[in-house]
Amino acid sequence: MNSFWQEKTAMIAHLNEVDQVIGKQLTVKQRKMNEILQDLASSGGKRIRPGLCIIGAGFGSKPIESIYPLAAVLEMLHLATLVHDDIIDDATHRRGALTTQQKYGKDYAVYTGDYIFTKCFEILAENYELHHMKELSKAVSRVCVGEIEQFDGRFKSHTSVKKYLKIVGAKTSALLATSLAVGAYEAGCDERFCKKLGKIGLHVGNAFQIIDDILDYTGDEARVGKTLGNDLKQGYYTLPLIYALRKNDSVLNRLLAADVYDDETIKRIIVRVNELGGVRQAQLLAEKYTIKSLKEISSLPTCQSRDDLEWITKRLLVREH
Repeated sequence: MNSFWQEKTAMIAHLNEVDQVIGKQLTVKQRKMNEILQDLASSGGKRIRPGLCIIGAGFGSKPIESIYPLAAVLEMLHLATLVHDDIIDDATHRRGALTTQQKYGKDYAVYTGDYIFTKCFEILAENYELHHMKELSKAVSRVCVGEIEQFDGRFKSHTSVKKYLKIVGAKTSALLATSLAVGAYEAGCDERFCKKLGKIGLHVGNAFQIIDDILDYTGDEARVGKTLGNDLKQGYYTLPLIYALRKNDSVLNRLLAADVYDDETIKRIIVRVNELGGVRQAQLLAEKYTIKSLKEISSLPTCQSRDDLEWITKRLLVREH
């Protein structure tokens, strides 16, 4: 876990326990698989999904300790999707280190991602009721559909903001919303309250992904921990570029028409998107979703979890990685 939660001592303690669960669950007898799994377990990350699960549980009455396996599953599901994403995108770096497919090969990476998925549902079956199996299965299904829609839309300059948000809602926001809601449900909160948290989670997730996409145009590779411009190379037109394309700029259109996006072309596209205000417009939409989230959060019961949810909502908007 990186420094994301450094202001939240209690949360760090909870997430350290969740990491212990992940490390234990990803320990196997097969030597090569164990090496890869332990590499993933210790790869860091912000732990946003388990953090949201714990925040959700804080609104209920059960001990937070009972949520640890569920929180671990949420992070493990996220890990599995990242492993598969990196295969599809042929990504070389993630979180400042070599990706699983780059370090061990694509075959090992596929098997590893598949194993983690199956392990997640094994943990759920052993510890929780069927409700969580259904909700997480729906979330993972939405992630897959979102990824397919995004892949199907590669190199299409007519992608709309509405279509982009639909994809973001499926591939990112759904799992964040589910993390918050299932934590609350498991801790004894009623269904109506859990749905309200899920709505907040969707807004938070939209803002989170927009900022992630902005960092591809403004970030520093050393801080972000992955190769910048990779979305562009793969033909994924994210929000800053979608907004910039509305200007019908001849320079940008010519750059995007290139047969191959080499490093120099990527740099020029990034510069032009910034000049055309695409990044600023995307930032404004992220701020809009953050304001929506904060408005909903203000109506929640006063407690530490409400404070933590407000904190993370603001924290995700202003970050460098």
